[in-house]
Amino acid sequence: MWVIQVVYKNYPNLLTLADTQLLRVVAACSGIEEFNMCRMDAAMEKKKPLQSTKGYDTVDKCDTEGRKMQTIVSDLSGALIRIPNPFSYFLLVSLEASGVIRSLVLILAAPLAWFLYHWVSAASAMKLMIYISMSGVKASEIEGVARAVLPKFFLEDLNPEAWNVVSSFGRKVIVTALPRVLVEPFAVEYMGVDRVIGTEIEVDEDGRATGFVVKSQVLAGLNKKNAVKELGGDFMADVGVGKYKSTGHFLSLCKEAYVVRSSCKVNPLPNYKLPTPLIFHDGRLVQRPDPLNALLTFLWMPLGFLLALLRITVGASLPMCIQYYTYWLTGVRIIVKGHPPPKKTETGHGTMFVCSHRTLLDPIFVSAAVARPITAVTFSISRLSEFLSPIPTVRLTRKRDQDAMNINSLLEKGDLVLCPEGTTCREPFLLRYSSMFAELTDYIVPVAVNCRTSMFHGSTSRGWKAMDPFFFFMNPSPVYEITFLKELPMEFTCRGGRSSHEVANSVQKVTAGILGFECTNLTRRDKYRLLVGNDGSIAR
Repeated sequence: MWVIQVVYKNYPNLLTLADTQLLRVVAACSGIEEFNMCRMDAAMEKKKPLQSTKGYDTVDKCDTEGRKMQTIVSDLSGALIRIPNPFSYFLLVSLEASGVIRSLVLILAAPLAWFLYHWVSAASAMKLMIYISMSGVKASEIEGVARAVLPKFFLEDLNPEAWNVVSSFGRKVIVTALPRVLVEPFAVEYMGVDRVIGTEIEVDEDGRATGFVVKSQVLAGLNKKNAVKELGGDFMADVGVGKYKSTGHFLSLCKEAYVVRSSCKVNPLPNYKLPTPLIFHDGRLVQRPDPLNALLTFLWMPLGFLLALLRITVGASLPMCIQYYTYWLTGVRIIVKGHPPPKKTETGHGTMFVCSHRTLLDPIFVSAAVARPITAVTFSISRLSEFLSPIPTVRLTRKRDQDAMNINSLLEKGDLVLCPEGTTCREPFLLRYSSMFAELTDYIVPVAVNCRTSMFHGSTSRGWKAMDPFFFFMNPSPVYEITFLKELPMEFTCRGGRSSHEVANSVQKVTAGILGFECTNLTRRDKYRLLVGNDGSIAR
């Protein structure tokens, strides 16, 4: 019987389940007291066939009534998130937290990650992508990307059918093989999740990720089941939701279990169905960078940069009266609606064009729409953007009295363009309008500005703002839509008895109505506190 002891001690994984059961009986009958029964049980557990999810009902069969006092535990990738492959999220982390070179390495490693995922184990693929995208990166940068960039893409990938069930429960737990640091900001802030259990990444004494995971354990398979088993108190699983055609380890621990059929063809969940709507997000990429899309984007970048240089050079060198046509010739579409007011000559006082704010280029395209250069007053602009601008620009100091004097003197010379939101917003929302413009003039023309891009965003909070114009013009065919409203009637201005706040709110409301946007009371400070972690006063 010493052979049995040697095999179990040194090579337990070489035995099949049938061998294990037979030898266990033989060992017990032989009276071997010192036999390692725990090791034998562990070997049997590893050889036990995994429970399939095919026997569970689909998630649409789950009754959502009366669930507010119950706990649901849901898998993320392939279940709550319709995309089972997490490659895109790691590429976003590598691009936004580290740069282009690391992202290219990850793209080149995508075939290897695919092979590991499908033929070795999901844990091996996960470890590879974690190492390439995070090794040596500051943990604070990874957290920043998770807070500012990833929520938008997670929400676009959310499975509405699964979320409809998960949102009906009072206590929500997410288990995922993805690093917890990437999922937690999105899950807690936008989905109201109470707890996120995920893979933990190692961080060294300098606060940088080592590229490895804690205890070399990715939260997949049996590790995921053990993590759910350790839940206690109010987080004991009443209902579990997992992905279809997978091993339902943790689902067997739940009183009720359901699966989500894999489907990438689902519509994004509307903002109004979320506990917290997505208003602010950062990052340069417009579309989720799956391997093919990411490869095409990176191949386009050199050509796109040359195209951006051409467009910026043409815009800076040619007169504004023909800019509308030159932009069209270079692939930039400008759609003008309404009737731009002519330049005032008889009053000796310029018009204030009050615009919604989408990118730093808003005043330039407004000038192109009216075919004359209009001075832009802005709260923040880089030296490079100021140098390349084809129109005059004036910096505001955020000191109300001093800024009011400067704007008054500029209005005496001609028209001005002002964006009273004070910062850009990408989503269909308007931030609170500053009331200062209403105190300075009664000649106010609201302008509804919107833009559309297909590859890159032309604004950033965490990145280098001087590159904003370049990224916008790197898009193959960006679109700017400028809608001029009628000049504000005198009875709706401060001269007509309205307060400056009433004027600002009315301009915001009418602009939002034209764009189909929603008005908010949020400010620049709110945006930067969420995306960057400061009040926006520090240039980044």
